Amino acid sequence: MADILEQIAEHNRALYLNRKLEVSLSEVKDMAYAAPSMNFAFEKKLSEKGISYICECKKASPSKGIIAEDFPYLEIAKSYEDAGASCISVLTEPKWFMGSLDYLEEIASEVSISVLRKDFTIDEYMIYEARARKASAVLLICSILDSQTLGKYIRICDELELTALVEAHDKNECDMALGEGARVIGVNNRNLRDFTVDPANCLRLREYIGDKALFVAESGVKTREDIEVLEKERVDAVLIGESMMRAKDKTAFLNTLKGIA
Repeated sequence: MADILEQIAEHNRALYLNRKLEVSLSEVKDMAYAAPSMNFAFEKKLSEKGISYICECKKASPSKGIIAEDFPYLEIAKSYEDAGASCISVLTEPKWFMGSLDYLEEIASEVSISVLRKDFTIDEYMIYEARARKASAVLLICSILDSQTLGKYIRICDELELTALVEAHDKNECDMALGEGARVIGVNNRNLRDFTVDPANCLRLREYIGDKALFVAESGVKTREDIEVLEKERVDAVLIGESMMRAKDKTAFLNTLKGIA
């Protein structure tokens, strides 16, 4: 599984060369600007007091294979909302994560909370596409973008009133994100090049980010004890994927994470 990140990014580059032949960039821009404004709703939610919980709809992953054979994504999303999730993350990458833009649009149409398009953004087309499909936020991964491209994509997000969740894994990538004006930074405990997880990674970078941006801890959160550590570090939000997907009673699991009896 060496350097799976670049494999996914390269696959997306080929995928979007074909997609732009089906629907042009000009057409998808028109659809994006015609869509209702999201008014940075995702970012605003994460800025509220206390930890915000971003719960993920994910059928599969490169490291775990198929997580949910049965994948009633609308039912899952609604259960997250009912459980008190702050936002929902929806995988749209089709090959390794078995995601879909249709999942994104249908979920965003059925819930009242903000929805993140979680994908490997390698073309501005994907940002306009996200807005057209009712996303409130998009993921921008520093590891597959150079600084100039990241800055360009953040500015496009700002024009569309979408939140850019900029993902970093180390100090250099945090510097890159801050340097290009990121207001929401997610530090991934998972190394996307080999999918190993270090739960302490976000803790090492929390103080470094300080109050320069909203801070999201990503990957490896499974217990109330994990949340308590993040609360002490004044983390603004946590993105929970596999452990949430595997929980049979999502309301009970989220309540446990929140410390609600």
